[in-house]
Amino acid sequence: MTSQATQTPPNGPRLGQRLDAVLARINQLPQAVQTAITLAICLIGGLLLIGIIATPLDLYRQCAFALACFAATLLLRKAPGRLAIMAMIVLSLVASLRYIYWRVTSTLGFDTWLDMFFGYGLVLAEFYALVVLLFGYLQTAWPLQRKPVLLTGDPGEWPTVDVFIPTYNESLSIVKLTIFAAQAIDWPKDKLRVHVLDDGRREDFRSFCRQIGVNYITRDNNRHAKAGNLNEALKVTDGEYIAIFDADHVPTRSFLQISLGWFLKDPKLAMLQTPHFFFSPDPFEKNLDTFRSVPNEGELFYGLVQDGNDLWNATFFCGSCAVIRRTPLLEVGGVAVETVTEDAHTALKLNRAGYNTAYLAIPQAAGLATESLSRHISQRIRWARGMAQIFRTDNPLFGKGLNFGQRVCYVNAMLHFFYGLPRLVFLTAPLAYLIFGAQIFHASALMITAYVLPHILHASLTNSSIQGRFRHSFWNEVYETVLAWYIMRPVLMALVNPKFGGFNVTDKGGIIDKHYFEWKLARPYIILLLLNLTGLVFGVVQLSRGDSDTAITVLINLAWTLYNIVITSASVAVASETRQVRSEPRVRAELPVKVLRPDGSEIHGTTQDFSQKGLGIKLPADVGIPCGEQLQVALYRNTQTSLFPATVVFSRGQLIGAQFDPLTLRQQSELVRLTFSRADTWASTWGNGQVDTPLAALRDVSAIGLRGIYALFKAASLEIGHRLEARRTSPTSLDPLLDKK
Repeated sequence: MTSQATQTPPNGPRLGQRLDAVLARINQLPQAVQTAITLAICLIGGLLLIGIIATPLDLYRQCAFALACFAATLLLRKAPGRLAIMAMIVLSLVASLRYIYWRVTSTLGFDTWLDMFFGYGLVLAEFYALVVLLFGYLQTAWPLQRKPVLLTGDPGEWPTVDVFIPTYNESLSIVKLTIFAAQAIDWPKDKLRVHVLDDGRREDFRSFCRQIGVNYITRDNNRHAKAGNLNEALKVTDGEYIAIFDADHVPTRSFLQISLGWFLKDPKLAMLQTPHFFFSPDPFEKNLDTFRSVPNEGELFYGLVQDGNDLWNATFFCGSCAVIRRTPLLEVGGVAVETVTEDAHTALKLNRAGYNTAYLAIPQAAGLATESLSRHISQRIRWARGMAQIFRTDNPLFGKGLNFGQRVCYVNAMLHFFYGLPRLVFLTAPLAYLIFGAQIFHASALMITAYVLPHILHASLTNSSIQGRFRHSFWNEVYETVLAWYIMRPVLMALVNPKFGGFNVTDKGGIIDKHYFEWKLARPYIILLLLNLTGLVFGVVQLSRGDSDTAITVLINLAWTLYNIVITSASVAVASETRQVRSEPRVRAELPVKVLRPDGSEIHGTTQDFSQKGLGIKLPADVGIPCGEQLQVALYRNTQTSLFPATVVFSRGQLIGAQFDPLTLRQQSELVRLTFSRADTWASTWGNGQVDTPLAALRDVSAIGLRGIYALFKAASLEIGHRLEARRTSPTSLDPLLDKK
């Protein structure tokens, strides 16, 4: 297990120190001896694991073995350090591999074609889940947790950096925020060059760039979309490094000083990625009201997975908030254009060429999340299609240049987007027995329980311990259920024809002026919900017949069906779009502020939130300002202070809302520098949410599931009412001749 970094991961207090001492002594031995020791440990461990997995046990011994392992996991869950996590992973793998071995060797004696169809379909889905589980453990078991390398020496000797801001159809109000922030980056001004790469070729962008002094680059075509745009800019720039930001990603002032140190330390480092942090809620967070209380879909990837990739020297380029060294990028032919996920494919090419990639888990930029469910699904379809294209055309399992860990990390990232069909299988599998009577397990119900439960519980608890700060239990199933139907077809098509489908730009910004239910997008999981409710009815009817021979089997399938109802109903809740009346979301932050009133008095307070258009301010308890009053708002940090004219548009007690009067370009730039460009605005909330507890997460998802059923019933009632009203008021006549007159 090698990496370009030499940092020591965090360990338990005493046992971890002893392990470090042993490893240090082993590292001093000749390389041949180290290799022999590693092979011996792997061989002994592998043989022992095979023996444990393949040993047959009767029901009572299997239950005793499972209880002992589970008790050990509960004890390890309370222990600090990564060694406890590693032990939990071993126990989880034992439970899962014992289950899959028993599943293959003892439960596949199918009697009918119906049993074979449903039974083998479920086994294949389980194999997929096992591979993803195993690769996921390898990927995230020991995150590197890289720290920044501070820059030293004369700033005049620091390298030249080209900042690329590619844009196509985003509005100027969004992009100018990123441009102002890029100009505000703390870097020698003669070494910082900001370029706006406008594939929309818009005159207002050209004029704006001219006014504020940034370079405006266009081309006469849009071939290869964003990748082609970046490659054309590479031809007309010459900075040693390129920092890339999507049009809606706003960098902090410290971005380059945090990022560039590793490049100067490691001459083989080609790319360094930082997290994608969002200051607005995605559709799941907005519609379910979980913003900042439940980690979103991306937080696991940027909070944990990328950190785990970094250990294996397999950090992915994510298209934004990253720095790339120009020479290696040109060596691999520029940004990859063969697939629609040009970013991950570019990182793969850099790793194949022998270069290092790195990850810093410190938010140094923030952007807009997708506002609506339809845009979110469209974005995920592109990601899924692109990963399938790479899997088909440049599979990391094959070819030269990658080590074992890199192959695992890249393959697991691609396999993740194949979850569409397996997820649909798991959501419908119990119906095969409840509705059709298919025997998909040829084993007693008690034996099934004795093997399945340890597999599920160990995987859940272990992943909860690994991912707890960045993902809560059961939420992954909700995300996957919403997207499964939509990504399944593009992924399968990309496997058959990798050139199928093009690049689509995800729109950002805008408002949702009314609450509505997204009937068209919700249709697949409404069908899944209705199917599982039907299966529930069938199961209850079977139980009511009092057949003792099948009662336990029916109960097991009913429990599975109830869980599927919870997940599908929570997915339905996501389709209930809530209003978003602000075209620019406000960022919650407590910053010092001073309010200057027309009478010359000054009031000190703190901001509650901010945007480009205004501030929410909390004043002292005994102070109030009426609506309509014009103010001067002073924002400051250290010795820097700037005044902004504003008008009070909201006033309630000590809380006021101030809307900025028209600002000059210089004032707009200063506003960004004092708000969005502050690194502490984003870093303060990163990974500091409530840690996962599986039972609490199940309670929360179940409550949202009830909301989903209520939202569906309410939306259906309104829809029926609208149609009846439309039919009642439509100008129809019983006599066609009268209609003609």
